[in-house]
Amino acid sequence: MTEIDRADLLQQFASDNYAGICPEAWAAMEAANHGHVSSYGDDPWTVKASNAFRELFETECEVFFAFNGTAANSLALASLCQSYHGVICCNSAHVETDECGAPEFFSNGSKLLVAECEDGKLTPNSIHEIATKRQDIHFPKPHAVTITQSTETGRVYSLAELRAISEVCRTHGLYLHMDGARFANACASLACSPAEMTWKSGIDVLCFGGTKNGMAIGEAVLFFDRKLAIDFDYRCKQAGQLASKMRFLAAPWVGLLENGAWLRNAAHANMCARYFAEQIAGIPNVKIASRIDANAVFLLAPEEVLAGLRKRGWKFYTFIGGAARFMFAWDTDLVRIDALSRDLREVAEEFSTVSSPSAVSAA
Repeated sequence: MTEIDRADLLQQFASDNYAGICPEAWAAMEAANHGHVSSYGDDPWTVKASNAFRELFETECEVFFAFNGTAANSLALASLCQSYHGVICCNSAHVETDECGAPEFFSNGSKLLVAECEDGKLTPNSIHEIATKRQDIHFPKPHAVTITQSTETGRVYSLAELRAISEVCRTHGLYLHMDGARFANACASLACSPAEMTWKSGIDVLCFGGTKNGMAIGEAVLFFDRKLAIDFDYRCKQAGQLASKMRFLAAPWVGLLENGAWLRNAAHANMCARYFAEQIAGIPNVKIASRIDANAVFLLAPEEVLAGLRKRGWKFYTFIGGAARFMFAWDTDLVRIDALSRDLREVAEEFSTVSSPSAVSAA
């Protein structure tokens, strides 16, 4: 292996998608890789994973498996809406900014009705405003709301906030969908049960993210209102989301769910985000942009500081409000966080020296 190869494999914090497969998911896939079983979900592993979700969520929900979050979200929303309906979402929601029109495509045209939000959170007032803004036949009829837990800006809806949103949804006859790409991180943050954060708080449909929680691929779509799941299997098939070897999409969930690895993975990632924030406290010209609820840290810093970090080999994104986003995963090594923190401090101090009035005068 060359030096370049080793550098490419160093742990980075641009995304929790960078991480590999956790041991529990890997072992479950290996265990499933024995013998021949029926295809397209008619296998023991898919049954076992589905039942594990029902036990975890304390209810007889309908469970489906998709390859990725875009498909899971888009098909779930399409199941809630006709083509003339609208879906209320936050302006930074993944369905609005990062899914290439897939929600509209799979619903044959349901329009996303976008609300301006702080911290990526919808509020009852913002939902009410959009739901009542236009009620004539010339405008898409609001029919669903989608929220992200945790949000794209790393915040977590409290149970009280979820229930308030659910209440306004019921008032206006709107279904409530949760994009849970980092659902496990939100559960770990709130120290609540999955049931409390979903159907007990009024969520109709959840897309539970596995990829960011330690799986290679895979999201689970859970319908708590089982009537909404009618023909969802056909949607999955038509959208290319019905895996022929479904056991390999389902088995990792068994590994994550049966002994609590899903929650341990998320709790570790959240802890690492807090640890990073502690390590960089007091660095000149570097400010944490928002409260740290889950596994994301957003930093505000001069472009010269960010460029210096990149020059030292660190990868990160600045696509939300210009803040640098650092994501922490199930396998995050505190030693690598220490290295990042040292580099950030050194680069920031170099910038402070160069840009200080005394340095300018001396020059």
